[in-house]
Amino acid sequence: MIRLLIADDSALMRKLLEGIFRAEGDFDIRLARNGSEALELVRSFDPQVVTLDVQMPGMDGLACLGQIMLEAPRPVVMISALTEEGTEATLEAMDLGAIDFVAKPGGAVSLEIDRLRPLLVEKVRAAAEVRIRPTLRLTERIRHQMRGAGVMQRSPRPHRMTSTGGMTRASRRRGWS
Repeated sequence: MIRLLIADDSALMRKLLEGIFRAEGDFDIRLARNGSEALELVRSFDPQVVTLDVQMPGMDGLACLGQIMLEAPRPVVMISALTEEGTEATLEAMDLGAIDFVAKPGGAVSLEIDRLRPLLVEKVRAAAEVRIRPTLRLTERIRHQMRGAGVMQRSPRPHRMTSTGGMTRASRRRGWS
């Protein structure tokens, strides 16, 4: 079974994408309506692959992608509208660590999605085979980009050391390392 998280603010898109992958028979799927829900599910469901819509209310796909790559790197396939803005966002997503993208169908989405079915399944299956290792270079690049975009509210706190040189229990709970 491939654990898949689908994050899209459109209820129709979530339903259509879920239907595509459920029909395959070997996907365990969770759905998120925005980036904040997606991050919660990344932490609790631990998906092997995430699909992210670029434009979502609240935390958008790019901010969510940056957080995923900082906290728990994993393969992410971006789903983006083919517009000038969408193309720019897709390139930024690739720079942040997304491994692939699929252009969202325009017009009658429910009719066009069937045409994209084989491509979507192929890309997500391929993504499930990818192993992403956190690297300091990627982490620093993401932090730099997110700060520049005003996404990060505060800079990471420094290590709090005990008298023996180890991290305090409070620091470990907060994920400071």
